[in-house]
Amino acid sequence: MAKRVVVGLSGGVDSSVAAHLLIEQGYDVIGLFMINWHDGSVTIQNECPWIDDSNDALLVANKLNIPFQSVDLSEQYKERIVDYMFSEYEKGRTPNPDVLCNREVKFDVFMDIAMNLGADYVAMGHYCRKDSFIDENGKEVFRLLAGVDGNKDQSYFLSQLSQEQLSKALFPIGELTKPQVREIAAEQDLITANKKDSQGLCFIGKVKLPDFLKQQLLPKTGNIVEIAADHQMYKEREDALNQANSEKEKLALETSPYQYKPTYGKKVGEHQGAHYYTIGQRKGLGVGGTPLPLFVIATDTETNTIYTGQGDQHPGLNRQGLKVENNEIHWVRKDLKMEVGESREYMARIRYRQPLEKVTLYMEEDGLYCVFDDKQSGISAGQFVTWYTDDELIGSGVINR
Repeated sequence: MAKRVVVGLSGGVDSSVAAHLLIEQGYDVIGLFMINWHDGSVTIQNECPWIDDSNDALLVANKLNIPFQSVDLSEQYKERIVDYMFSEYEKGRTPNPDVLCNREVKFDVFMDIAMNLGADYVAMGHYCRKDSFIDENGKEVFRLLAGVDGNKDQSYFLSQLSQEQLSKALFPIGELTKPQVREIAAEQDLITANKKDSQGLCFIGKVKLPDFLKQQLLPKTGNIVEIAADHQMYKEREDALNQANSEKEKLALETSPYQYKPTYGKKVGEHQGAHYYTIGQRKGLGVGGTPLPLFVIATDTETNTIYTGQGDQHPGLNRQGLKVENNEIHWVRKDLKMEVGESREYMARIRYRQPLEKVTLYMEEDGLYCVFDDKQSGISAGQFVTWYTDDELIGSGVINR
């Protein structure tokens, strides 16, 4: 009897081709569309993207001759993703809803529904791969691998998955490039073959983030302050690093953000809410006339102040390291979990599609310190750092500072 797979049909080309490939491989395939949001007040006017996507998913299912149904997960999505997003932005942090959506919705709530439909596996149209090996105790250990298409690799978004979730997950298009996926869709005459990729929040669609945040985080006028690149605090930090008496003291300095005050710079404009901005942001400040573009180097939601600096080489924008609190460290490969006092070299990234950078992880009693060989631009609390060995994602964590 064929193994049953429930495919998360999103109405896009990737999940459509994933379903087709699974049918070809002899699986018993069911298509399931997730409704994660139906509040029209925060989508672009007169558009209801999830309805269009649902219709496309249905047409694909009919073409592939597989059972299809929609499932409304909007309550769980609001509770686990949207409320969390609002809470994080309110604190001046920058969450990644797509990472959470995979951990909390697609491979948890959705996976439970799939299992109740008698599924052996859940499949999605992600550009990543998995394999496994048997350890010395006879236990199967699953590995999460980057997709073959380096341009589209989505392992970053799956960095919070557990061994249990990976054991039931299939990624049929992980060995393919995007052009190959579109070619297969065209060959099979699937309606999604030339459909543009979704640019919205995970399974919500075309949502403008500032508009979305304004639903709950009300506008509040505050100051934009520019900090000079030669401010004495930067030299003081370098001096302190050179004079550090211990490795622990040095780690703390390398991973600590600068603490700014409005008196450290000059007011150059006003904004409508510090919680709408993130470190590294360049657009949307509405301040011109500077020799180099202004970048956000820090936000303070308590004083409602945005701190900026000129140019992408401003010392406030680039940091050597970051820290992850103990309760936010996640090992995809639990067998490789680090012990206190241990250090290890990996390759890492702090945002999707960023090239991998050399990093040294230091496991201390109070958390995981990540120190990069080269300074990193725009490290933001709330984002995820992920670390790899070759093309295998080993673990991840929420950046605390």
